[in-house]
Order: sequence, then C-alpha cells, then structure tokens
Amino acid sequence: MCGNNMSVPLLAEAVTVSGKEKETAVVIFLHGLGDAGHGWAASLTEIQLPHVKFICPHAPPIPVTLNMKSMMPAWFDLMGLSPDCPEDECGIKKAADSIKAIIEHEVKNGIPPHRIMLGGFSQGGALSLYTALTCQHQLAGVVALSCWLPLHRSFPMASSGHKNIPILHCHGEMDAMIPVQFGIMTAEKLKGIVNPQMITFKTYPGLSHSSCPQEMATVKDFIEKYLPRI
Repeated sequence: MCGNNMSVPLLAEAVTVSGKEKETAVVIFLHGLGDAGHGWAASLTEIQLPHVKFICPHAPPIPVTLNMKSMMPAWFDLMGLSPDCPEDECGIKKAADSIKAIIEHEVKNGIPPHRIMLGGFSQGGALSLYTALTCQHQLAGVVALSCWLPLHRSFPMASSGHKNIPILHCHGEMDAMIPVQFGIMTAEKLKGIVNPQMITFKTYPGLSHSSCPQEMATVKDFIEKYLPRI
C-alpha cells in the first residue's frame, strides 16, 4: 500500500513534477477556485529545484454558493469573500484531511515531514494555511499566495501548536477579489498563532488577484531556504 497512489484519492489524478535528481523534499501546491493543478505545475516547473518534487492535486467539482451553486473545482464551499462571511467548516476540515493524507503518503514513502512544504493560491492558499496549522507534524513551511486563514476564529485554539513553521504570505495590492486588507488582517492573526519572526508578509504594487515573476522569485528563494539540498 505504501507506494499506491490509489489509496490517496487526490494523488491518483494529481499533476506531479518529478525532481531531476534524487528527491529529498516535496512541495504540495493547491490551486484556486475553479482552476486545476496543471497551470500551477507549469509555473512551479520554472522555479523548480532538482531535489524537490511538486505535487499539484485537482480539487473535486462541488456546487459553490458564491457562484450561484454552479459546479466547479473547489476545495470547499464559499459563501462569500469577506472576514465575516459564514464558512463551510465541515468542508474545510474534510479538505484539510485529504491534504494531510497526501502528507502521510509522502512520509510513508520516505520524505520526513520537515522536508514537506505546503503552498497554494487563493482558496488553495487558504487551505494550505489551515492544513499546516492543524497538522500533527511540523512541516517545512507554507507558501500562502493571495489568500486568507479559514475558520480564523477557531485559532489559536485549533492550532496543533507548532509555533516555528515558516510562512511566506504574499498578496497583490490591487487584488479586487480578496483585498490586500484581508491579507494584512490574516498576517496579523498568524502572528498570534506562530512565532511572528517566522512570518514573511510581502505585497506587490499593481498586482491583481494573480501572481507575477517577482512573487515567484520570492517563492523560489523561500523554497531554497527551507528545503535546501541535503
């Protein structure tokens, strides 16, 4: 069962970008609402380190309240995009469990938790933050792009207590979908959950709800720092 992807549903369909040499680290990166893993796999390939494997799973299609119950790939349901909106607590926790299953699969296959990093964009970034902060293992870090912390009122109580997890949190200053102020509030909330010195919060002038080459260069530096070749 150890090497069988079919035992982890999200892994069976995930886009995997293998390292060019012996893989000693893994980055699991989660796409945003309505997207798929392919686009981010392509972007991450451009900044890939030879010893790092990237796993970009696809969210399952579910009806999304925010989009008039239309079926689309989503990690959990969204009722709105403001800090006070009701949240899909059950869906968020279920999605986090599915990502933790990928982490456990990688651990069984020989990659220790401290060599596994989570990342994501928008809803995927939100899920990566929630999963890392509630994971029993202390992971290598989190790359959180243009996102927020789901179920923020449940923290710090919901945290697994790992205070020294590095977090790279980036946000476009012209983001109309998830305003940068939401990102700033999230960064402040994170300082009460983990060691504030472990949080790097960067904003990008002129950047909307997307990524940019400067941001991806920062992501590459972060991965190099916390997942060095061994």
